Amino acid sequence: MKLIRKILFPLVPIYYLVTWLRNKLYDLGIKKSVSYNFPVICVGNLSVGGTGKTPMIEYLIKLLKNDFKLATLSRGYKRKTKGFQLADVNSTAESIGDEPFQFYNKFKNDILVAVDSDRNNGIKNLRNLENKPEVILLDDAFQHRKVIASFNILLTTYNNIYTEDFVLPTGNLREPKSGAKRANVIIVTKCPNDLKESEKVVILNKLKLQSYQFAFFSSIAYSNEVFSNDTSKNFESLHDFTLVTGIANAKPLVDFLEAKNLRFEHLDFKDHHEFSQQDIVLLEKQELIITTEKDYMRLKQHESLKDKLFYLPITVVIDNKIKFNELIKQAVKH
Repeated sequence: MKLIRKILFPLVPIYYLVTWLRNKLYDLGIKKSVSYNFPVICVGNLSVGGTGKTPMIEYLIKLLKNDFKLATLSRGYKRKTKGFQLADVNSTAESIGDEPFQFYNKFKNDILVAVDSDRNNGIKNLRNLENKPEVILLDDAFQHRKVIASFNILLTTYNNIYTEDFVLPTGNLREPKSGAKRANVIIVTKCPNDLKESEKVVILNKLKLQSYQFAFFSSIAYSNEVFSNDTSKNFESLHDFTLVTGIANAKPLVDFLEAKNLRFEHLDFKDHHEFSQQDIVLLEKQELIITTEKDYMRLKQHESLKDKLFYLPITVVIDNKIKFNELIKQAVKH
């Protein structure tokens, strides 16, 4: 893959120009964007791959759900349906996508969960509901320029900060680095728990924040237990098991489990992997399966895996979270 990316380097200027021009047309108002008179918070990134958008959305849900009527709006990546879909008791990972299905399973009594590749159409449908939301969280919509979010949160990973990357196809950037100027907040995600202040200064210098921007650092906290629908297990009870992942970067999870001195075999699938019947037959042969919460949403529909399938939840820990929380609450009150 790295060789192919190097070979495709001559295409980088073309991709750069096309995405830069698209953004410029929106900036100049030639291409139409829509703003709203209620809070719309966008969580996204410049890079392809996992920067931690799902746990960040969940953090915002927990922060806001008790004070506002809240909705999440996602594209619903790899779902089998089209158009606007509002999650309900009949929804599955196939009908709304694995991440929205995860939001619905965890917060269905507190929020609305919707999907629509046309975010403006999704917002319109949500606001036409009798129990319309007061705040909408846009999941992975930083490049969806048809919507002018009232507050933009840009995520970039500690191990691959966007300032040191290239645009596709050689690098991982969906658009030029200058797109970061649209962000109100930039969060460096998946940081080591012992990140030093001196290293934060180095990273901040690389980000070159605008006067209106704020930066934060976050890390991942793993649960001390794994869960299924009706039970849980602590790590002491886990012996040999199979780790199944279909996420962009499984290394932090693997490192965490290895640090616990746990013995496991790792079946590493690509991000948003659609598990085939052949895959399920393979998983049925395993005695105990630990997976991510996102993958669990796709696998739990298989009755044959019910008694052996568990997931490990994660949460986001934000450095200086009091200031961050205040910024978010100010954004939704304006």
